[in-house]
Amino acid sequence: MNQKVDPSAARSPAYSYQDLLDTENVDLPDSLRESTNHQRRCILGDRHRGCLMTKVLLISLVVALAGCKTTLMNDDRLRLYVMDCGELEISDISLFSVSNDETDVRTMFVPCYLIEHEKGTLLWDAGLDPARVGQGKVELQPGMYELYEKSVMDQVREIGYEPEEIELMALSHMHYDHCGAANYFPNVELLIQRTEHEAAFNNPEENPIFDYSLYKELADNPKRLLDGDHDVFGDGSVMIISAPGHTPGHQVLFVDLEETGPLVLSGDLYHFRISREQMRVPVFNTDKAQTLEAMRKVERFVEERGATFWIEHDMALARTLNLAPAYYE
Repeated sequence: MNQKVDPSAARSPAYSYQDLLDTENVDLPDSLRESTNHQRRCILGDRHRGCLMTKVLLISLVVALAGCKTTLMNDDRLRLYVMDCGELEISDISLFSVSNDETDVRTMFVPCYLIEHEKGTLLWDAGLDPARVGQGKVELQPGMYELYEKSVMDQVREIGYEPEEIELMALSHMHYDHCGAANYFPNVELLIQRTEHEAAFNNPEENPIFDYSLYKELADNPKRLLDGDHDVFGDGSVMIISAPGHTPGHQVLFVDLEETGPLVLSGDLYHFRISREQMRVPVFNTDKAQTLEAMRKVERFVEERGATFWIEHDMALARTLNLAPAYYE
């Protein structure tokens, strides 16, 4: 309510904010009215400027929230990170059933991959042994060298995770260049074909091509023992495809990316492009017939899905890829 002002009062009367705005309804002396009207214009101006500022802030807030929402939505999208987990140089490639004069390729890329899904994280393949990171070109045996510059653990940290935070691990197979850092991810659940688990964990002494020391820390970790193809997250976006023959339980990975499109990661189904073109089976594979059947199965799958196929060890391909912390989605 507006109060009645007594101009003869000895002390200055108390006027409310609304009184100063509504001077037409207040009984003021002329000398005070002019001053009050000036204040009113200032207050109204301040209020107008304040409203404009408030509007600007609100608009900024809406834009910011919209940006946050977009980011959150994008964060829910399936992402694939490609990490450089070393390289191998092999002077004699005849063990791959490729003669040395059929290709001049001698250097193989050794990748690791991190998949982000709204239901969790999956590490696919664990590269070379991080114990030799930073040692330069190391001779493993005559005519065979490896180079590993930054550990997969450090690359995972650059993406934003500690190794302890990675939830799932699936290795295409248990050869040393695919399981080298397995021990460094202590909390993973391992997704492995039952036949591979039997050979690599239960009977490693009968399979000298496996180096049990590289993955022994996972012996007591939770495991999903697979008997064929497996839908990792239950929505068809990430699928393990059984492809035995290179090892007893070799497998490849299908990732259905929204923008990049469907993609198959080869494991060691093939090592060279000529291996795929002519279905060459390395002499050290555990079962040639199984390998050929796995090749036919995976090629049918690739065709049916319209998928891109990445030969993991293909160095020429690797040089065209965006490496982590960049990603594909």
